[in-house]
Amino acid sequence: MGFARLIAGFFGCGRVPVSPGSAGSLAALLIGYFLLQLPTYALTLAILAASLGGLWAIRAARVQGDPGWVVIDEVAGQWIALLGLSPTSAGRPSIPGLIAAFVVFRILDIAKPGPVGWADRQKNAAGIMADDLIAGAIAAGIVWAAQSRWPTVFG
Repeated sequence: MGFARLIAGFFGCGRVPVSPGSAGSLAALLIGYFLLQLPTYALTLAILAASLGGLWAIRAARVQGDPGWVVIDEVAGQWIALLGLSPTSAGRPSIPGLIAAFVVFRILDIAKPGPVGWADRQKNAAGIMADDLIAGAIAAGIVWAAQSRWPTVFG
């Protein structure tokens, strides 16, 4: 396995036999939990690295279509979804908030409504990445709104 395929499959998460996209999102969620406890720019830099690294890896691996083993796009999208969370008084995200970010992102990524579906139909490296980045942005907005409306649930 080449380095580009290792990145595109997020270090083996894409090789999980059942639901590799969810496996990639879950791995991103676990790493994101720790990134959220660092200064804000840490998560932003991770998103940028996953997005640009994902574009490079998908092109370098000469990926055709959107195969299930490519999960770097889910990683970047999941990290974007986590931007909707505010730290609790303990300085870390709440478990209900993390679960909400995961579930909302996965629903949007699977259902592919509106602009998520449009991006998914672009069968190139940018399209592979863009549908998850858009789903992550929408999920971040939904999670932020839910956390703002029900702060006791998320805090």
